[in-house]
Amino acid sequence: MTINSEDKAPDFCLFGIDESEVEKEFCLSELLKQEKQLILYFYPKDNTPGCTQESCDFRDNYARLTLKALVFGISRDSIASHIKFKEKHGLNFPLLSDPDHKVLELYGAWGEKKMYGKSIISTIRTTVLINKDGKIKKIWNNVKVKGHVDEVLSEL
Repeated sequence: MTINSEDKAPDFCLFGIDESEVEKEFCLSELLKQEKQLILYFYPKDNTPGCTQESCDFRDNYARLTLKALVFGISRDSIASHIKFKEKHGLNFPLLSDPDHKVLELYGAWGEKKMYGKSIISTIRTTVLINKDGKIKKIWNNVKVKGHVDEVLSEL
């Protein structure tokens, strides 16, 4: 599926852990009621170098980001993996689990990519900014980690 700026963000519900590591269900329709923009960043795997750096960059800029938006990390990892990842790196925002990659597919963050010279089907590092009205404001595809959070901040 392809989504574009100005499209209505596809609704979803996923289980994850909140800021306090409490497991709960997160639904886009409920998140939008908080009257803030939403940053959904889709990443391949907990505790891998690039994903750790990206998550820590969101963590380190959390106070600046949350002036205007809520941050959510989404990967195929299990809740148990997310808890370990969150504890190890002191992450201060929710992590959602999408083991069947259904939401990844809805948001264009699942598909073919090159890894070590081979084509594989996997998570494509993607960030989506959703405005308060539930429309997609900006999509970053094939995200390069270095400097990415600064790009998100400047868009906010």
